[in-house]
Amino acid sequence: MARDVTALSQRTSHSARVGRTREMVTAALLAALLAASAWISIPVGAVPVTLQVFIVLLAGLLLTPRGAFAAVGVYLLLGAAGLPVFAGGLGGTGVLAGPTGGYLWGFALGATTVAWLRGTRALAGSRAVADAVALAAGIIVIYLAGWLQLVAVTGLGIWPAFAAGVAPFVAIDAFKAVVALGVARALVRAGVAG
Repeated sequence: MARDVTALSQRTSHSARVGRTREMVTAALLAALLAASAWISIPVGAVPVTLQVFIVLLAGLLLTPRGAFAAVGVYLLLGAAGLPVFAGGLGGTGVLAGPTGGYLWGFALGATTVAWLRGTRALAGSRAVADAVALAAGIIVIYLAGWLQLVAVTGLGIWPAFAAGVAPFVAIDAFKAVVALGVARALVRAGVAG
């Protein structure tokens, strides 16, 4: 009996280490993808369209809240250090403090929100509803942080800033959320993430 308990404990410990290692590797890969996705940028007024929201949502779907925050946090630290990982090949603290910096801060909060809400089954009876609520909340958090900083830095009024920094992106980001959910589920089914 004691031997069985010891063997079970060792398997559980090994499984936990493998899980932590998988999450660290996944977080590092997502941080790299987030940096790469910033290079695909289409200027649309004050805020460019990039694939970054897709990667942020994917991080929230694949990682724990701590892992999602770490993935985006590493990306933000690299950008703050001056590496050209932000949209348009920019880097530095000036970008984080500039008109679009709120969206970058929102990425960390949004990914963490998605991961946290996804883990909260009390939200909904089904995984599909929980995922939809989590993704919508993550996007709202990103928009809110970006919108508020856009207002503060540019001096635009609340509604002009909303029209410039939120409204044009709602349909695009909803599409990114649907695709992120499909990709996350495929990766989990394939055993690559999860």
